[in-house]
Amino acid sequence: MVPNVVCVAQAGRLEYEAVLFAASFAAANPGFSGKLLVAEPQPGPRWSIDPRISAPIRAALEGFGAEVLAFENHAFGQGYPYGNKIEMLAALPPGPFVFFDTDTLFTAPLAGASFDFARPSASMRREGTWPEPPLYGPGYTEIWKSLYDRFGLDFASSLDLTQPDEYWERYLYFNAGWFFHSDPQAFGKRFLDYAVSIRSDPPEALASQSLDPWLDQAALPLVIHGLGGGRPGPGLAGLDGAISCHYRALPLLYARESDRVVEVLEAVSAPNPVKRLLRDYDPIRKLVYQGKGQKLRALFDREALPRREQMLRNAIKREGLWLR
Repeated sequence: MVPNVVCVAQAGRLEYEAVLFAASFAAANPGFSGKLLVAEPQPGPRWSIDPRISAPIRAALEGFGAEVLAFENHAFGQGYPYGNKIEMLAALPPGPFVFFDTDTLFTAPLAGASFDFARPSASMRREGTWPEPPLYGPGYTEIWKSLYDRFGLDFASSLDLTQPDEYWERYLYFNAGWFFHSDPQAFGKRFLDYAVSIRSDPPEALASQSLDPWLDQAALPLVIHGLGGGRPGPGLAGLDGAISCHYRALPLLYARESDRVVEVLEAVSAPNPVKRLLRDYDPIRKLVYQGKGQKLRALFDREALPRREQMLRNAIKREGLWLR
């Protein structure tokens, strides 16, 4: 079953990343028979700016076979742009979908991933970023269980019992960089309902917890578990692996990702029509076209990177190359 593939883009950084996304997807997936969709928020009361993609970038995306799909913000918008990945689901056509964050490159055909669309899942390329239990409690169990209880979900069956109690990996937690399901409307309605409920009336156990920017990642495990899904199996190892790379920021890409990812980035950004668009975006101009990315790459041993991403970010900042 061939899914529709979707990302979200808007004016600014995301539209430039969307060009790299679409160009790399087209190169890795010739003859793809699903739809490649770029979801675009529309102007409205939840935006003080026009978030729509610029005309030259829209034309480039369409040239790579993408369809720009408009959607409206009713619950989120400029104040919480991560909510775009929640609200755009209502606008998707029926049928299975895979969402990817726009800061993703494709290095091999998506057909190499074995999706079971009836059993949703999401990216496990994450750190223990949420929650952050306070010293005297509540702990991970109490915080997460309060959310499962809120929505009538079975908490015990979500646990990874191979991990110790009160260790973050015991609890179902994803990065929202990719996720999938058979029904975008069902997934999206549940995602929206859960996220709005948590934001508007968080359980008491969440009193010390920040939900900005973590709201989507707090709600996502509940959605996936409630729809009969869970942690991804080995058939999905190519996502965040040989098939796709969620690089998060171009300096991180050059510092830590594989030679193949760098090769794809520089190949898809090289043609002159693409270069004329992307050189307007400072990080791409400096890191890709001026070669500063390769200089950054030479500073790091990819076999001995800092243990936490924030440590790597700080090391890049010390070099004056944190361009975002």
